[in-house]
Amino acid sequence: MARAFLIVMDSVGAGGAPDAGAFFNGDRPDTGANTLGHIAEACAAGKAEEGRSGPLRMPHLEALGLGAAVRLASGAAMKGFDAEPEGLWGAATEVSKGKDTPSGHWELAGVPVPWDWHYFPDSEPAFPADLMEKVARLAGIGGTLGNCHASGIPIIEAHCEEHLRTGWPICYTSADSVFQIAAHEEAFGLDRLLKLCEELAPTLHAMKVGRVIARPFTGECGNFRRTANRHDYAIAPPSPTLCDWVQEAGGKVHAIGKIGDIFSRRGIDDVKKGPDAVLFEHLLATTDTSEPGSLTFANFVEFDTLFGHQRDVSGYARALEWFDGQVGLFLAKLRPGDLAVFTADHGNDPTWSGTDHTRERVPVVAYGAGARGLGHVGFTDVGASIAAHLGVPSQGPGRSFL
Repeated sequence: MARAFLIVMDSVGAGGAPDAGAFFNGDRPDTGANTLGHIAEACAAGKAEEGRSGPLRMPHLEALGLGAAVRLASGAAMKGFDAEPEGLWGAATEVSKGKDTPSGHWELAGVPVPWDWHYFPDSEPAFPADLMEKVARLAGIGGTLGNCHASGIPIIEAHCEEHLRTGWPICYTSADSVFQIAAHEEAFGLDRLLKLCEELAPTLHAMKVGRVIARPFTGECGNFRRTANRHDYAIAPPSPTLCDWVQEAGGKVHAIGKIGDIFSRRGIDDVKKGPDAVLFEHLLATTDTSEPGSLTFANFVEFDTLFGHQRDVSGYARALEWFDGQVGLFLAKLRPGDLAVFTADHGNDPTWSGTDHTRERVPVVAYGAGARGLGHVGFTDVGASIAAHLGVPSQGPGRSFL
C-alpha cells in the first residue's frame, strides 16, 4: 500500500491571491504580496546577506517545480528558479475568509471554514472587560497586561518587568482570530499557563475565535526567549477532515509539529513536537517507520514565527535554504509508491509592511506522481488528492489532481 506525506511550510506563500485586496496589514492591502518571489528578489539584489549570501538556493524544491509554481501563482518570475520541473507542480487558491493557520490547514485537509471568524478590534483595549475579568479569575491574579494588538516579542519586551513583578499574564492578539497569552515558564509556571489557556478556550471558541495560544518564555527581561512549549488550543474543525478520512479507512495519521493542536487531536494517532530542526529529524525517522496506508502530516512553523512576522528577509532565506537541504535527505528515504506534497497555509511576506500574515496563493509541488503542471487548484484539492493516492474516500468538496 502507498504512503502519503503532506508537508506544510508555514507562511511560504507564492503571491497572486485574487482577493488579496480585501486583506490588510494596517492600512495597506495585501495586493502584490509574494513571500517566495520577494525573498528571491531580495537575495538576488544582495539585500539578504545576514548569515548567508547571494541568490536564494533551493535546488531540491526548485527541481520539483517551485519556481514554476510561483510564476503560475503570481505571474512574476522567482529570480534564479528556472529549472524544468521534474515533479508535480501548481498553485492553490484558498476560499476560506481568513489568512490564518486553522483556515489554511483545515482547507488543505478538505474542509473550508464555513463561518466568519471573530477578530478583535485594533484598538486599546482590544478585549471586552468581562473576558479579561475571566482571565484574571481563572489565573487567580488581580489583573492582566497588554490587551491590544501586538507582535509577540515586542509586547513581551514592553511588559516583561511588570509581568515578573505582578505575575499578571500578557494578553494580546493580531490580525488573525487569536487570543494569545505570554507568561514566564518559571515565574508564572508553564503548567499554570497551559491550564489557563485550556480553561479559557471554550469561551473564545464560542465567540468563533480560532485559537487560544499559550506563549511561554524564559530568561531575564532584555534577554528572554520564547520556547518550543507553545500550545495552540484550536476550535475543532466543523466536519471530518483528511485526518479523519484516513483513520476511518484504517490508516494511521502521524502529526509532526503543531498539526495536533490545529486539528484538536481529531483524527491524529500520535504527535511529535519541537523546534523545526528536531521536527525534521522526526520526519526523517517517520519515513523509516510509518505504515503502508498512513498519512504523515507535518508543519514547519519557524518560517512564520521567527522570520515572517519579524520581517526578517535574511532569516527567512536562511530557513528556506536549510529546509531545502533537509528535503534532499527526505526525498532520498522515500519508498516506491510514496507521495510527498509540499505546500503552505498562507503567506507572510517579510518585505511587506506591518507584521501580520499576507493573503496569497500557495505553491503545490509533489514528488512521486510524475512530472507535469497542475495549473490552478483549490486548497481542498490537496486533501482530495492525498485521499485518492491512499485509496481513501474523500468526504469534502475537493477534486483529486492525480
